[in-house]
Order: sequence, then structure tokens, then C-alpha cells
Amino acid sequence: MKTMLHLSKKARLISSLAAGSLLALGVQAASAQDAHPTYNGEVAKIINENCVVCHREGGIGPMQLEDYDQVRPWAPLIQYKVSHREMPPYAYDLGVGIQDLKGDWRLEQSEIDTIVAWVNQGSPEGDPDIQVAKPEFPDPNEWNFAPMFGQPDLIVASSPYDIPANGNDQWSKEFVNPGLTEDRCIKAVQVKPRGDARAVVHHANSDVYIPGEDGELEEYGQLTEYAMGKWGELMPDGVCRTMPANSMVRWDIHMFPGGVGATAEGQMIKDNVVEIGLWFHDKDYVATEKPYKQDLRLYAAREGYQNGELIVPPHGYTMTQGFHSFDHPVRIDSFQPHGHLRMNAASLEIFYPETGRTEAVSQISNWSATWHHSHIYDPDSAPLLPTGAVLVIKQWYDNTEKNPNNPDPDQWVVGGSRTGDEMSHAWIAVTHLDDDGYDKLVAERKAKEQRAIAGND
Repeated sequence: MKTMLHLSKKARLISSLAAGSLLALGVQAASAQDAHPTYNGEVAKIINENCVVCHREGGIGPMQLEDYDQVRPWAPLIQYKVSHREMPPYAYDLGVGIQDLKGDWRLEQSEIDTIVAWVNQGSPEGDPDIQVAKPEFPDPNEWNFAPMFGQPDLIVASSPYDIPANGNDQWSKEFVNPGLTEDRCIKAVQVKPRGDARAVVHHANSDVYIPGEDGELEEYGQLTEYAMGKWGELMPDGVCRTMPANSMVRWDIHMFPGGVGATAEGQMIKDNVVEIGLWFHDKDYVATEKPYKQDLRLYAAREGYQNGELIVPPHGYTMTQGFHSFDHPVRIDSFQPHGHLRMNAASLEIFYPETGRTEAVSQISNWSATWHHSHIYDPDSAPLLPTGAVLVIKQWYDNTEKNPNNPDPDQWVVGGSRTGDEMSHAWIAVTHLDDDGYDKLVAERKAKEQRAIAGND
């Protein structure tokens, strides 16, 4: 719901930009009004739309921010967290690479300026006669995409497990039959730990298997990936991530007793269940849209890291990088770097061998394992790679006491699956094009750019 509110706010902003000369008048009026912002006048709306979804009764935030009396004691901390872009928790660098994202939680700079000015002026409540509208949020166990698409067309649940309050990492691997009788194209997918399970589920990956000619199950591909804090995945129009008929879903769930991060419960979690919610396109989607194939895969930033080859020395740093190219043109639809407690930054670049040029796509300089985000590019901005272009994935690790997530800087850290180990890869959704499809998308973008330029004349 937080994301949906934020997206609607962006839609209003885009509409105001289209208003031409009215924009200047609106900015001047807003600036005059925000010179002395108050909670009732301007600040409550920002907090309600962007913070209360977590900071409310029953939410995962460490304090409630549902009214002025609750907000006022925390005003200096709110100012600090907002001005340093630590809250809302969406680490994605401004001014580097693509900025047009789906499900972007970041505040507008004007909103940050309003909160900073409000706190600097003593955090006044404002006119008590102004009625602050209270946001309405669904149950925290509701599906993120339900406001857009309704309830999932298919839910695939894992078996329940009891997770103790402490102990070593645990894994659950099992096959589940979702009962699908025909091929379907996925429109959106979300993995959701049920209830308190969100505190102990580190990741929950799912692969699709189909019966082979000999009757044995064969791996078909990745269904989706979940790590703590992930919102979900949206597939752009004109692509198909296929869920085949008669397929089986193989769960690979990593659980950490006691929990990790802000959602840690520190107690036994009984009947831990993880669910996949799937929303499908209409059954005639393939015939009418003739979509290109999309898949989600793990792209390593360092080969062999899962076998202990990635080493971060005590009180030291490490950087990894990986290179991946394709023998056909592709579009990059999303980028989600993955690591554990020592990883603190990541980037995605494109290298063009024919020109020697390197293009920055995404950079995350304050990455945290407690909030994994799949950065979903707007289809009009998503990187288009000609045949032979190279994806460059870089990730950085900080094993010093300066890293607030580091449990023990005295340890040597190796590559592995435990929470105390490290990983070095990114989950990337790729649409596989042919030459005609690539040329068509390039031409469509150029035409839009020309129309935009003409509209500004």
C-alpha cells in the first residue's frame, strides 16, 4: 500500500508537469507555504503516505508515527533519517544511471526539504482545527499487488516448519505441485512469508521443474526469488515469463533462527509458511501480444564464491565484479543485488566493446541485507543491449566496525550460504529479443524523444 500511495503521488506530479505555465505558479505557491511548514499543514501528509505503513500499531517499525503526539518526540531522528535518505528504506543512488523505476519508495527532494525545515523551526503542530486525513492500510498480511490486480490467481505454499528462537541457519527444500493444467504467462509475482515468518525467512527461492521424456523431473528455470524486504516483481507488457503446464515448484527456503534486522522476533516461530502469489495474463495473451520470453536468473559477480573463494579479511574490504554478455539483443527489466551482512554497495554497468564506452545503469551505495529491492525499470527507460554488449556487476564488502550490520569484524568471511558467510551475485530479469524486436524498441524510443523535444518547443 505504501508503494501504491507513492506511485499515485508521482502520477499527480507528472500531471502537474504537463500543466506547462501553471507549474511555475504551483511551485511558487508551494514554496511560500512550505516556508513555515507545520505537522497539520504539510508534514502529516508526507509521513502518512510514506512512513505510517511500517510505523503503526502492529507494523514492523520500532515506533508508531500515527499522530502528532507520537511523531513529535522523534522529529530530530526523522529529520536525520530522511535527510540522509536512510528512510524510507529504499537504497538507490540519485543522479547515477536510470532513475525511472516502478515501486520507487524514495521521497521527493521537496518532501525532504519540508521535513527538514519543519524540525529546524521546532516541529510545530499548526492549526488544531485542520483535520489530518488518516491513511487506510490493508492487513499487513495482504498481497502487495492486490490493489492493482485483486487476489492472486494461484498461491503456492510451502510446508509449515517450526523455527527455534536461536541456533544455526536452517534450509527447507521441497517440491510442491501447484496444479496448473496449461501454460500461463505471469503478470506479477510476490513471495510472502506468512505472519511472523517474515522475521526468520532470509530468502525463499523457487525453481520450476517439468517432466522429461523419461518421466524424471527436469529443471525448466527460475520462477522467482525472495529476500528480506522485497516488494515483488512486475513483468512489463509484451513479455512472457512462462509457468508451464504440469510443472512442479521446488522451494529453497533459508531461515535464520531468532530473525535478522528490524523484523526480528527473537522467539520461536511456529508453523513458518512461505507463499508465492501469482497473477496471470489472460489465456489468449500469447496469441494477441506475441510476447518475447523473459526470465529471471542469478548472475554472479564472482565465480566460485559459494565454494568459499570469496574472502573478506578481518577489519578489511573486498570488491567483486562479474561480466555477462548475450549472443542476441536483450532488454534488462530489473536489477536486484544480493549479499549478506558485510555487503554494503553494488552497481550495474554496460560495456560496449565496439566503442569502448561504459554506461552506468544503477548504483546502490548504502545497501543493507534487511531490505532487498528488485529495482524494476520503467519499460521506456530499461536498458536495451545490442548483441555482444557486456553487463558489468560490481559489489563491495565492508568487514570493519564501521559497518553497522557487521556482527563480528574479527572474523574471516568466506563465500557461502549461511547468514554469516557472504554471497556475490545479482538477480536480473531479462527480456530476450531478436534483431527486429530490438530495432523496433530503439525506433519507438527515438520517436518518443523527438515528440518530447517538439512538445517543449
